[in-house]
Amino acid sequence: MAINPRRHKITVTEYYRMAELGLIERDARVELIDGEIIDMAPIGTPHTALTNQLQYIFQAAIQQSLALVRMQSPLRLGPHIEPQPDLAVVKPRADFYRLAHPTPADTFLVIEIADSSLSDDLNIKVPLYARHAVPEVWVLDVEKLELHLFAKPVAGSYTESSVLLTAGVRELAALPVSVDLGGMWA
Repeated sequence: MAINPRRHKITVTEYYRMAELGLIERDARVELIDGEIIDMAPIGTPHTALTNQLQYIFQAAIQQSLALVRMQSPLRLGPHIEPQPDLAVVKPRADFYRLAHPTPADTFLVIEIADSSLSDDLNIKVPLYARHAVPEVWVLDVEKLELHLFAKPVAGSYTESSVLLTAGVRELAALPVSVDLGGMWA
């Protein structure tokens, strides 16, 4: 008879305590997904450039009174889940989330930029965001320059999905803002 070992899911509180104790290095590229500490791939040059380009596009399009644009910062999805999306558009707060990271209720849009992580982003993170009712998720495939779009989560799944193959103006699902992605494919 095979005995499966019991897994211990780490909470976000335990995760931060481990970092405080030095069990996780301060500059480690990790995130907490379903109670497991997951290594994140190093950020390559195209990934960095696209992240910076999206930050520029979103900051130009969004008035600060409507939303904040956060780059590679934690998003608290639950007691065992704290990913670090490449970009998140969240509700504005006077403290700029000094007291707590944003939650799904604070979030309008999450963007993951995928070079070596496309499969994980599409098969693990997108369903994770849907389960927690993040209104909209974009996954940018660095290699093919395809933008996978997901919106309108219902019962843990996105009811709308598509792939954008060409540049253009894109309306956000949960915020009255449009962004011009024209320069993304240049």
